[in-house]
Amino acid sequence: MTHTILSTFALLAGTWTVGWIVVKKLGAKDPFAHIPGPPKDSWLTGNLLTVLNKDSWDIHVALAKKYGRIASLHGFLRGRLLYLYDPKALHHIFVKDQYVFEETEEFILANSRLFGMGLLSTLGEHHRKQRKLLNPVFSIAHLRDMTPIFYGVVHKLQTSMLSLVDEAQGGLVEIDMLSWMTRTALELIGQSGFGYTFDTLEPDAVHHPFGLAIKNLVRAIKTGGILVARLLILPYVHKIGSARFQRAIVDALPWKALHELRDMADVMHNTSMEILAATKRSLEDGQDVSKRIGGGKDIMSTLLKANEAASEEDRLPESELLAQISTLSFAGMDTTSNALARILQVLSDEREVQDELRQEICNAHNEKGGDLDYDTLMALPLLDAVCRETLRVWPPIPLLARHVRSDIVLTLSEPVPTVGGGMTSEIFIPKGTKVLVPIMHCNRDPKIWGPDAAEWKPKRWFTPLPETVAKARVPGVYSHMMTFIGGGRACIGFKFAELEMKVVLSVLLQSFCFAPSGKHTIWELNGIIQPTTENAELTSVGEKKLQLPLLVSLADPALHPSSIEAPSFLSAPI
Repeated sequence: MTHTILSTFALLAGTWTVGWIVVKKLGAKDPFAHIPGPPKDSWLTGNLLTVLNKDSWDIHVALAKKYGRIASLHGFLRGRLLYLYDPKALHHIFVKDQYVFEETEEFILANSRLFGMGLLSTLGEHHRKQRKLLNPVFSIAHLRDMTPIFYGVVHKLQTSMLSLVDEAQGGLVEIDMLSWMTRTALELIGQSGFGYTFDTLEPDAVHHPFGLAIKNLVRAIKTGGILVARLLILPYVHKIGSARFQRAIVDALPWKALHELRDMADVMHNTSMEILAATKRSLEDGQDVSKRIGGGKDIMSTLLKANEAASEEDRLPESELLAQISTLSFAGMDTTSNALARILQVLSDEREVQDELRQEICNAHNEKGGDLDYDTLMALPLLDAVCRETLRVWPPIPLLARHVRSDIVLTLSEPVPTVGGGMTSEIFIPKGTKVLVPIMHCNRDPKIWGPDAAEWKPKRWFTPLPETVAKARVPGVYSHMMTFIGGGRACIGFKFAELEMKVVLSVLLQSFCFAPSGKHTIWELNGIIQPTTENAELTSVGEKKLQLPLLVSLADPALHPSSIEAPSFLSAPI
């Protein structure tokens, strides 16, 4: 009986919400009737589900080609959105007027339900307070101290991959590099972030449920029904009843996709509780933190000590410390693992660049006589160029959304045509408007990067960039691009991600050669860009398994640093 009552209540609440939105939207005027844009794809969802579709690469390319840096899109019912990547407008959005252009309500609400009140769930002064406490643990000085932890994890990956190649007939084996990059990214976050181990990184190890939850979460929140509920219904019903009542509604609804999302959130919460409790015990009991995983230099141990020393007004409650665990794991695991997978795929196609990069890495290893320290690693020119260029052409997060919290006029870098045949260099944006920012288009803008902007050319970083790059004043925190965005909500861990990518590549490329598997790779726009293959097996919810199979063999043994003890089979013919 209770189940039936709750299901009925949820249906009525959803119906009321949709009805209220219909009435509100039908009475609204179109603020962007003068801005060119595509016609509606649907009377209900406009263009929104089209541009957010996982296979919408061609749609985004067509939008940029036809309309340039700004276009008007249709949202739900008669709602309107702006789709823009004009660099001067981006400076308004992410820096000058960043508190007018905040994260969307549905983004904040969904994150607070999934992770708690962490960095991805807070706004304004609340967000600044959290960031102030977290900033020191992502400093270059702290990353230098954590670099040996990174190598310890990645050498486990190296050992497992060596065993897989050794067991393969002919010394050539197909390996799902996305799976290994994901497992490695989680273990790096676990050890360096929380003093915790999720994965032995052995070939037959069982995947930790925390990692599986995060890996599957990106796709789950983009599933059609969940996406519509998140965008259309959640902002209007989140205040109905207590948290316990809302949980009962979720449990009662006969909706498999929602229940899977609930279970992912439960796994993340329970694991985060375990990690926080273990860290607190080690600090409160006066244990020698140097004996903890990560040697007591992990982010959570450092954060708890900093929080304890902070003034009352700057201190975070335990619930917010807890929320940072799943927040940082989600923000760092899938983005970096997919970026690494992309780099390995590109290098498998660009064998000359792969060989040259391997030579650069091995030369540095031979000179140093072992693992490269932070500063040496960061100074390798081709390694740096490969990482920068891949992050420019294929940013892991291709699209961002912002909600306009008060009326504002945006100034553009150059005049744009209007529907009536005129030109305008500024746009009035009313309160409540949603703005979509295609990061990938800003990073590939030919007006900024030149006619070869869409091409992967790592050696463009060896010579001075076009003057237009500096003149554009793109408000990104990293190398004139928007990959890690900019302003007060720039990615706090971008230096962490950079170190992770370079450590992984420096270790793997000295040991292995990567080649295409022959299977057609499809990169899906799932909020984070993720790879699968054309004939991949289907998951329990009918989606293709995420994977990146590559052929892996041993690199030339002559390139191996003599200080690294290589297994006996390294000298065997391939």
